[in-house]
Amino acid sequence: MDNVMDYYSNFDEWGRLDREPIEFTVNWHYLMQHMPRSGHVLDNGAGPGKYAIALAKMGYAVTLSDFTPRLVDIAKEKANELELAEQFTGFHVLNATHLLGIPDSIYDASLMMGPLYHLQREEDRIAAVQELHRVTKENGLVFVAFQSRMRMALTSLLFPQAWKPHDNVSAINSFIDEGNFNHTDQGRFTGAYYYKVEEIKPFMESYGFETLDLIGSSNLGALLSKEQKQYWVDRGEEEQLIDMLIQFARDPSILGISSHLLYIGRKL
Repeated sequence: MDNVMDYYSNFDEWGRLDREPIEFTVNWHYLMQHMPRSGHVLDNGAGPGKYAIALAKMGYAVTLSDFTPRLVDIAKEKANELELAEQFTGFHVLNATHLLGIPDSIYDASLMMGPLYHLQREEDRIAAVQELHRVTKENGLVFVAFQSRMRMALTSLLFPQAWKPHDNVSAINSFIDEGNFNHTDQGRFTGAYYYKVEEIKPFMESYGFETLDLIGSSNLGALLSKEQKQYWVDRGEEEQLIDMLIQFARDPSILGISSHLLYIGRKL
């Protein structure tokens, strides 16, 4: 996990979501469709707190945790700058596989928007989902991010030099079978695990969750270049584009090409 900490200690994750707003906007729409009207929320693997800050603005009591100390510090600074510190019940440096010190069944809703695809060992992914189940109240909601294996295969085919060792078909085929990716270029995206779309619901359901929805956070937007998106902005149709992508997010045929997926479930 040291490579994850090193990467996010130097990467502008808050800025990434600003530069790629479709993912956040689509996720937020579906969060707001399902979230309880009030309550105590855990943002587990929160990074710099993009979702946590937005939830705090909505009046939720938020507990924030992340594996990288620098990101937890940034989140705390953001909360103070925006005079939202009183909405937070804690800022914790924790591994998602072991939420040390967090009691059982205390959250009305729990987010895990990053850890699962950074955990390359199956036993760690299972532990993280079990911990999420443990700390969430019965009938509480969970929102869990995944990355699509097929989308990563497509990205590798489109930009092989940028995603080494996926600069040859043999490596891409091995990845499709196994799901793990480790960049050979130092300083690039940390090692990650990518899911087959059809695995996600059974995986979550086998550890005590009822599936409510699975949506493509970026869906067709992930295929558009900056210049292509700008065309719709220049036409004055950015809002209509976002609305369309929000609607497309629930189309099952689109999940495999969405770089990020959002699982929405309920603790049984």
